[in-house]
Amino acid sequence: MPTTSHAFPARALILASTSTYRKALMQRLQWPFESVAPHVDETPHPKEEPRTLAIRLALAKAQVVSRQFPGALVIGSDQVAELHGQALGKPMSHAVATEQLRQMSGQAVCFHTAVAVRCEDTGFEEVQVAPVQVQFRTLNDAEIEAYLIKDQPYDCAGASKSESLGVALLERIDSDDPTSLIGLPLIRTLQMLRRAGLEVLTMTAPITT
Repeated sequence: MPTTSHAFPARALILASTSTYRKALMQRLQWPFESVAPHVDETPHPKEEPRTLAIRLALAKAQVVSRQFPGALVIGSDQVAELHGQALGKPMSHAVATEQLRQMSGQAVCFHTAVAVRCEDTGFEEVQVAPVQVQFRTLNDAEIEAYLIKDQPYDCAGASKSESLGVALLERIDSDDPTSLIGLPLIRTLQMLRRAGLEVLTMTAPITT
């Protein structure tokens, strides 16, 4: 398994996601990449813990897409919010989002963001989790309603966008990887890409597959 940027030539980079949030984060790296939908069933397994679910889905997304593009380095990611041991997924509706924010009001919520990097050709595969502890303010229904109307975070785990107006709902964020809460922990992603042989700071344009 390669461990340095000299182990093999720069390869095409693929994000196994069509999420606008993850694509925006990837653009910070200033490295060309493609975005491919992974088409993975995200239904939790019976009694599956939120952290385990995030890991399984991140790896599954990377595996599915890397088999389609075996020469590429593929990044898969997934985020699951956990409140009192229970998973909170994407609400996808105003009613569910309202209920999620009511439940999280005044509570500490852990957002488990898992990221996997995989290359079919080289056999490289690694997955990490970057947990984020978030303390929500005590929220009233008027605040919740106003927030949901303005930010419409229905495609976000836990019904809030910390990078947008969702920060107004919070008292504290604890994380060692600041982009993790948005959906893709870039520090961990870059660590794995370096171990897979890609260094975005010093390499030239990647070889296409």
